[in-house]
Amino acid sequence: MKELTLRETDRIIEMAWEDRTPFEAIKFQFGLSEADVIQLMRSQLKQSSFKLWRKRVNSGVSKKHLKKRSAEITRFKCSRQKAISHNKISKR
Repeated sequence: MKELTLRETDRIIEMAWEDRTPFEAIKFQFGLSEADVIQLMRSQLKQSSFKLWRKRVNSGVSKKHLKKRSAEITRFKCSRQKAISHNKISKR
């Protein structure tokens, strides 16, 4: 596994906790395989937090693998996320 900065480590942990971020996105951005991410999470989290994360990733709820998703992913952005431009806050 390559040497990571503190900022990169924090971002990888954040991405690993997100259900909608697949392992493939982490590999694309940081070059870490699923096994590398698991090793990183094991070394950086408390044992109870790591066990909770592994249980969550292995359950049917998590879509951490692109194969488990029903739709094809072409970008790493939530489909429900709105564009920032042209948003207006309604005045009361």
